Amino acid sequence: MRMERPAMDDFLASVERPAFRMAELATRNTDEALDIVQDAMISLVKNYSSKPDTEWRPLFFQIVQNRIRDWHRKKSVRDRLNGIRNLWQGEDNEEDPIQNLADPRGKTPGEQAALKDSASALDSALKTLSWRQQQVFLLRAWEEMSVAETARAMKCSEGSVKTHYSRALQNLRDLLEDHWP
Repeated sequence: MRMERPAMDDFLASVERPAFRMAELATRNTDEALDIVQDAMISLVKNYSSKPDTEWRPLFFQIVQNRIRDWHRKKSVRDRLNGIRNLWQGEDNEEDPIQNLADPRGKTPGEQAALKDSASALDSALKTLSWRQQQVFLLRAWEEMSVAETARAMKCSEGSVKTHYSRALQNLRDLLEDHWP
C-alpha cells in the first residue's frame, strides 16, 4: 500500500502544534520539544506511512510519548553527570522578545492581560500535574482522542487513562477556579 503524500503532509500539519505543545510542557524546553516532534514525524513517515491513515493519529502520539519518555530518561542521566558543572554556570533567564509583541488580532490591552493571565495560570497548572496526568489530559482534552486511543498512545490500560484524566481535571479545577467559572 503506497501512502498519499498530500494526506501525510496534511496529517503532519494537523498534529504538529499540539504535539509540540505536549512536548514543550513535558520538557519545558522549546528546542528539545522541536527535536522530539521532528523525530516523531520522521519516525511515523519512515516506519508507518504504509498504515491506513486512520491509524496515524494514535501511532504518532504513541511515538511522541515514547520520545518524551526517552528524553526524561536521558535528562535524568545528563543531570546527574552535569550536576557539578551546572552549579558553576549561571542560567540564561533572558526574555524572548517575540513574547512581548502586540497581538495581531487587535485585542485591547485589558483583554490581552486577561488572556495572558489565564494562559499563564493554565500553563502553570499543567506543569504541576504529574507527567502522566499532564499527557493524558492533553491527549484527551486537546487532541480529543478516545480513551482507547490515549491508552494505546501512552501504553497503559484504559482504566489508568480514566483515572489520570479524572485526577488531572480535578487538580486543574482546583488550581484554576479563579480564572474560569
